[in-house]
Amino acid sequence: DADLTFPDAVDGQGGRHPLSNGSFTLLMSSEDRALRRSAFQNLYAVYGGGKNTLAATLNAQVKQLQFFSSARRYPSALAASLDGTHVPVEVYHNLISTVRANLDKMHRYVRLRKKLLGLEELHFYDVYAPMVSGVDARIPYADARETVYQAMAPLGADYQAILREGLDSRWIDVYENEGKRSGAYSNSAYGVHPYVLMSFDGTLNSVLTLAHEMGHSIHSWYSNANQSYTYAGYRIFVAEVASTCNEILLLNYMINEAKDRKEKFYLVNQLAERFRTTLFRQALFAEFEWETYKLSWNGTPLTKDLLCGLYHELNSEYYGKETVIDSDIDHEWERIPHFYMQFYVYQYATGFSAAMAIARRILAGDPETKEGYFRFLKGGCSRTPVELLKLVGLDMEEPEVVNEAVKVFKDLLDEMEELA
Repeated sequence: DADLTFPDAVDGQGGRHPLSNGSFTLLMSSEDRALRRSAFQNLYAVYGGGKNTLAATLNAQVKQLQFFSSARRYPSALAASLDGTHVPVEVYHNLISTVRANLDKMHRYVRLRKKLLGLEELHFYDVYAPMVSGVDARIPYADARETVYQAMAPLGADYQAILREGLDSRWIDVYENEGKRSGAYSNSAYGVHPYVLMSFDGTLNSVLTLAHEMGHSIHSWYSNANQSYTYAGYRIFVAEVASTCNEILLLNYMINEAKDRKEKFYLVNQLAERFRTTLFRQALFAEFEWETYKLSWNGTPLTKDLLCGLYHELNSEYYGKETVIDSDIDHEWERIPHFYMQFYVYQYATGFSAAMAIARRILAGDPETKEGYFRFLKGGCSRTPVELLKLVGLDMEEPEVVNEAVKVFKDLLDEMEELA
């Protein structure tokens, strides 16, 4: 974050745009294809320049975890990592196998994207581009705060009151700054309110990020208020449920408030993008991570060529024949910090699937789900993650939760094709 610098991205008129980890997503969602391509190629050229060092670093990380897991007589590094959060390894394998069995929906979405963008070839610098033009998606921070607040109405007045306190009491470091850590995070210390770091840029994605991080924060608030210090800190496995549930509620609210057919399509597409980036893409990350550990466990060195080749192959399988698998994307693994958090990324996908089921049932007015959800939010780590989600009626050891999410994705594709 402190040392890597990137060449400016250049748009179709020759204008230059500062490129950073913070601005990359914004530039990749531009309607200017030349700007997207420039940002994409310039960012990954810099990461590619460090591929030997980063491959050696990741190889060392994998070997370290494998040494400790072997010394403690675990059957695998995966089993060792998940044991700390009391999550059965079947949850991990069910996610990958279930997503793989439904890649046809991902390929269908990619085909629709290519068609609506009117492209002969769909490249990776096109996968974040808006599929409908002419929608003013810029949202000032003040409007974003109010929109997020109104969207949480299905969770009740008490939840909204805590949200309002956080929004009005400076829990949030809002804007990007020089030397500021990239990404978005919520951190909590027992006995004080949570803190949020983000880089708000006025896009819909930033508004969703605000809702997401406040979901983490309010989860922490409820756990801290209802559990002792020993049991307040919830496991990472359930952390993404509360945050993603907020995102889904926000998008549902905005879709219902859409002014016209075009804006509604744009927002439905944004919800579909959540499936691509959070369910399918994070499952791809999880499979990449699992494959690297299996290779290393069997004595295969994780060289730059092996890692780039494996990442290329997985993208080819997940995105299908309609997408040109640019060689630049082979370096994306180099910029994913979660690969140094040992089997972390799968939890985004499982959390998304659980959150989708919870949000749908709350929006449908199911009082048992809503009551169970607040018991879940207050639970901290007083039960295992799997037991906590059973309070909301979800069994994460079975594939049904992920299959339910995939069914929603299919319905969104039907709706997008009807609105297009």
